Amino acid sequence: MSLAACTPQEETPEVKEESVEDAKTVPVTDGKEQYLSSVDVEYAFDFTKGLEEYKTNEKLGYRTAGSEAERKIGEKIGEEMKKIGLVEVTKDKFKVDSWEFEKADLTFTDVDGQEHLAVLGGYQVNFDTKGVKELEVVYAGKGTAADLEGLDIQGKLVLIDINQREEWWINYPTYQAHLKGAAAVIAVQEAGYGEVDPDALNAQDICGPDDAPAFSMSQTDAGNLKKALEASDTGNLTVKFDAKSTVKMDGESYNYYGKIIGKDPDSYILLSGHYDSYFAGFQDDNAAIGLLMGIAKGMIDSGYQPEKTIIFNALAAEEWGVSNSRYDWSTGAYNQIFNIHPEWVGKTFANMNFELPAFEHTTQDEIRSVYELNNYLTEFAKEVPKLSDVYKDGISVVSPLRTWSDDFSFGIAGVPALRNDFQDSEFMHSHYHSQFDSEDAFNAEALKFHLNLYGLLTMHYDQTAIVPLDFTTRLNAMKEKVDTAVFKQASVDSDGLIEEIDRVAILAEEVNTKVAEVNEEYAAALKKGDTDTAKKLYEESRELNSGLLAAFKYAEDQFVRLTWEDEPIFPHEHAQNNVTNLAASIAALEKGDIAAPLDEYLYEIDNNWYAYDFDKEVYDYFTDYVMEAPKEKLMWGAGRIVGHEDLFDTIHSLKVKKEQANADVSVEITTLTSALDRQKKLLDETVTDETASVKKLGEFLAELK
Repeated sequence: MSLAACTPQEETPEVKEESVEDAKTVPVTDGKEQYLSSVDVEYAFDFTKGLEEYKTNEKLGYRTAGSEAERKIGEKIGEEMKKIGLVEVTKDKFKVDSWEFEKADLTFTDVDGQEHLAVLGGYQVNFDTKGVKELEVVYAGKGTAADLEGLDIQGKLVLIDINQREEWWINYPTYQAHLKGAAAVIAVQEAGYGEVDPDALNAQDICGPDDAPAFSMSQTDAGNLKKALEASDTGNLTVKFDAKSTVKMDGESYNYYGKIIGKDPDSYILLSGHYDSYFAGFQDDNAAIGLLMGIAKGMIDSGYQPEKTIIFNALAAEEWGVSNSRYDWSTGAYNQIFNIHPEWVGKTFANMNFELPAFEHTTQDEIRSVYELNNYLTEFAKEVPKLSDVYKDGISVVSPLRTWSDDFSFGIAGVPALRNDFQDSEFMHSHYHSQFDSEDAFNAEALKFHLNLYGLLTMHYDQTAIVPLDFTTRLNAMKEKVDTAVFKQASVDSDGLIEEIDRVAILAEEVNTKVAEVNEEYAAALKKGDTDTAKKLYEESRELNSGLLAAFKYAEDQFVRLTWEDEPIFPHEHAQNNVTNLAASIAALEKGDIAAPLDEYLYEIDNNWYAYDFDKEVYDYFTDYVMEAPKEKLMWGAGRIVGHEDLFDTIHSLKVKKEQANADVSVEITTLTSALDRQKKLLDETVTDETASVKKLGEFLAELK
């Protein structure tokens, strides 16, 4: 991705000593300075640490969705919101598949004859030994269909190695073993996650059925267990396992929010973070709640009186929340904006969501946002003074949002959203979702930076009359993603889409000019204390503001789709990608090259990379639970995947024929040609719809000029 560096100014604004009462009437620039002087990093850190008070698993932590520990921490957050001065503190209930992970202790005799205790991490599954139970363990490589072939795993624990970042997700080998009768899978992270230490455990969302159990073991413990297995005559080993993990359908969880009510009580700026966690979850996401509360306290203590109502939202069930779904995370946020408070849509200027904010992930701080906020945030970043001794390379703004946090749910609902980004850092490989995400990973300067930055950004938003949405960024990105060569290959016209994008981009620029003029006049009036002019400009711009937000919601509905790896794409990119790889596969096969389709092309089509290593029943199960699941299971993923090409049989037949001399692949060519024809047709249909949607967006914008 492109990172546009913005170098901060060198001097911190002079702090003026004024009373809280005085701060209510001083110019807003001084309000910002008073906020910076009121921010209390120690308070934010102490509150972060206090969230570890309640846990589901006494040895490892875990504050899981719908658990008693999560409920108690939610109550603590709600009480603290009242204590620091937030008003209208509200507890919102929603449905969740609850999970309590109490323990998973495995004891075995090592090669030296010593009893060895391995404390295992957990996934969201049902498994209860009802006390200590003797079970056999068998090692099964990576747990693929080939690895399990010929192994007797009925009623046994299956030890596997896994790299969820580069190979496959935990649900595939787990379900494969489940179908073969395994009692449970024990996964060892060989790479991808938990790389900080050989003792690291890992946990992720399971994205599978609750009755296919899985647990996590460290490399250290797995090394000792594997040696003991190798030393046994049978390759099996009897161990003692004491585990309890309980999933209950249709439970309850709660989101909490409090407000600083502005002069306009019905226009919102929304700040959010989630309070459930795996392990101690210091960065993910206790520190985000500390940041959230620290910003709220800093604003209240500084006496800042906002123009708009600022809502501080602590969300439950981000790590998980719905059983047996590909989209089983961000459950609290999805419910909050789609089901509990849909009225916030059309009234909210921005959602600022926080994740892992007390660690210097890279030398440049990233703000990740929806396309329409990119230019506004880039300009804001240029004005940010030096806020702490981190991020020597300044601030960059990147788009679009990704699916790995709650802001995505707010964005697709129609709330312009952003977050402090974290996904491109080494922390994701090393500490993330492990017991090493603890206080040891705390960087006070990083937390201070984000307390200051997002407090200032909240005020910056508060001083806009109209939500600063620039649609040219999305339109330009859509145009860049049109591969005219592929369109030509598919006999699909790209000119109409590109021409419509260019036409609507001109309209968007005209709207940008109008919005910028109003916002500049409004900010200037606020700065001078000219409340009459500011009020007049604000009231006169309500219709324009509502129209922009309606256009944004339309754009999110029409132009945000997902790959089978949950990456956001434009609608035409799905078929465009498939046409590219199907055509390349056919061309290679026609030349007698079977390796290239298998090694380079076919695994790039939809979710067909899973066809290489798992049985048809596994492949079909995890395809159907996307294509055929009800909306309540799909949540934020509903309708976002454009389609699916099932190439399982073709891939397996080519794997066999790859080993044959002069193999006849005419059947495979015919099958792939049919798939290519379908994808060409899909591309044509998608582009027709996409062009019409761009035109409709232009109609929204034309009314706003």
